[in-house]
This record gives sequence, structure tokens and C-alpha cells, in this order.
Amino acid sequence: MIIRKAFRFRLKTNSELAQKLTQFSGCARFVWNRFWKMNQDRLSRKLPILLYNEMAFWLTLWKKSEEYGFLKDCHSQILQQSLKNLDKAYRDGFDKTQPLKRMPRKHKRALHSSFRYPQGFKLEGNQLYLPKIGWIRFFKSQTIVGTVKNITISKKGDHWYAAVQVEHEVPKPIHPAKTDIGIDMGIAKFAALSTGNYIEPINSFRCDENKLRHYQQKLSNKKKFSKNWQKAKRKISRLHERISNVRKDFLHKSSTHLSKNHAMIVVEDLKITNMSRSAKGSLDEPGKNVAAKSGLNKSILDQGWGEFRRQLEYKQDWRGGIFIKVNPKYTSITCVSCGNIDKNNRVLQSEFCCTECGHHENADIHAAKNVLAAGHAVLACGSNLNKGRKQELLRKRELHSA
Repeated sequence: MIIRKAFRFRLKTNSELAQKLTQFSGCARFVWNRFWKMNQDRLSRKLPILLYNEMAFWLTLWKKSEEYGFLKDCHSQILQQSLKNLDKAYRDGFDKTQPLKRMPRKHKRALHSSFRYPQGFKLEGNQLYLPKIGWIRFFKSQTIVGTVKNITISKKGDHWYAAVQVEHEVPKPIHPAKTDIGIDMGIAKFAALSTGNYIEPINSFRCDENKLRHYQQKLSNKKKFSKNWQKAKRKISRLHERISNVRKDFLHKSSTHLSKNHAMIVVEDLKITNMSRSAKGSLDEPGKNVAAKSGLNKSILDQGWGEFRRQLEYKQDWRGGIFIKVNPKYTSITCVSCGNIDKNNRVLQSEFCCTECGHHENADIHAAKNVLAAGHAVLACGSNLNKGRKQELLRKRELHSA
């Protein structure tokens, strides 16, 4: 099987290199935004949008003009890659088969300071050569394995990073473990496992929420774009980066531990976007319990459920394990002992007590067991699985049980 993965390293930059990287990312963002605005205007007038070949033609003309002549200083492949990304974003936005499809948006400097080299770069030891920029050293924290396909340079906080995407072929793996597990996601407990154990949450945002609020209040008192404003802005960026890094570290460690020790992992197919939608409503129909719902939304997003599920899926695939998403309907009110479905089974948030057979258990652990049972049903009956995927999962289960 072919695996694609990325190795991310922090670059060792000085003021001259940082200025060059900022210039190139600004050019890539400018090209995206300029053509994005042209396409949005064309859509508003019900005209067909510009596709990649047409945008590339206009880009060539812009480079020869006085107004946009500064684009010549940037490497051509960076700008072309930005156009390809925009073209793909529009195609995905119009694709009805995309589950989370949305139209592309304008890129902002604070969120989109990046560019990509599809070719022309070099890697030697702990040095990286980028066309029109030169050699840059980086902190080589791990060995790069595989054929390098492209390199993406991005800025986060005060630092620049290089993400080296590689591709390599490995033999079809067979998972060494033979156990299975169901996972029920939560707030008070990050995850309840069908084995009876818990994963405690890290709550990286909640831990630094007061400090972040303090920094943002100080920023609001500064004159916009002044030196003191820029210093306060950098403090906020560094804190956001720390929150993000703590969360990513926790999610990777948790998902790796589960993936290594369980051949089959079953999770609920939660609609996180719907669950974390604002409840404020409109002027005509204002929402109820808006403050409480806002706090719940913040806690849901702080947990990183979607990223955790994504990591489990690809790590199981790399190790030859099975990953199944099941419908979360009735998993919290169905008795695992007798199959009784009754909302009164879970009157208390923390306890499950069946009204039919009297089975009593911790509600989250009980829900995780139902999730695992639903995963076995999907594996056996093929519910929500295409025929090829079902056969592949059954084959893997036979290998694990052998």
C-alpha cells in the first residue's frame, strides 16, 4: 500500500529570510484573493468562473504590467500552485458529493501565510534549498522516509515551518493486536472506553482562557498597528500557538496509544458542526440558554473530537486495523443487556439504569459498549458500508482472529 505523510520542521530564519518568506506568502495570498474576487463577481452576475488555465493566462499578463510587476520577484510555481488550489477549492465547492463542501473564502494574512513548492527544491541533511530564496537550515527532529513530493512553507506564531510531504510504499500491514474497543466522546471525560477506562481531557483552551482574555483586553486599549499593538498581538499569537500545540500533542498521544493496542476501533459518527452551532437565533426568534450553549460549544471545540477521529482513522489504516463510524442514535439510552430502548434509562447524566431489567452501570462506559456493539453489527451486516469495504473489513477480522 502507498502511504502519504508529512514531516514538519521548524526553520532557522533571520530577518532577511523571514522578510523573503513573508513576501512570497504575500504574493501567493494576493493572487488567490485577486482571482477569488473576480470569480465572486462573475458568480454574482451568473457568469462562468475562471478556471486554472484562464487564471494562469491572466497571471502571465499581470507579471508584464506595471501594476502587478512585483509578482515577477516571486517564484512562478508558487503562484501557479496558489491558482491550482483555488481551482480545486471551487471544484470541491460545486461538487455535490463532498460531505462538507463549501465555497472558497478570502485569505487573511493572520491565517493564510503559506506557499508551496511542487518541485525545484533540494534537501541535504538539515538544510533546505528553496528557489529564489536560497538555503535555509531547519531543526531536523526526525528522519525523512520516502520520496519527497512537495514542500509547504507556513508561518505560525513567530516561527516559520516546512512541511515535507513524502510518499512511500509499504507491504500490506497486519495489526499485531487482537482486541476491539468502542469509544464514547464527552466533555467531563474526553473519552469513555468500552473496557471501563477513561481518557481525561486536557482542556488546553480552558486552561489559558483567562490569560488569553487578559491579553486581548490589553490589545483593545492599544492604537491599532502601533508598535505596542504589534507586541500585544504577538503575545496573543504565541499563546494561541501554545494552546494548539498542547491539544495536538494530547490528541496524537491518545490516538497512537489506542491504535497500537486495538485492532478494531469504533466511534460515533458525530455531526460536530451541528452540535457546536450557535443558539443565539435571530432578532425575530431569539435563542434560549444562549450563554450555556456558548459554553458547551466552546468545550466541544476545545476537545478536538474531529481531529481525534481523523487521526484514529489514518493510524488504523497504516497499521492494518479496522476503523468504523456508527450512527450515534440511541447509543446512550439502549440497554446493552436486554436491548430495551427508553429515554428513562438515563435520567441522570452519569448513570444508566434500565427500566426493564434493572441493569445499572456508568452511563458513559455503557454508551461505549453500545458503540462497540453497533460496530460489530456494521461489520457483520454491512450497514452503511459498500461491498468492497465490507469484504476488506471482514478479511482483516479473520486475520486478527486467526
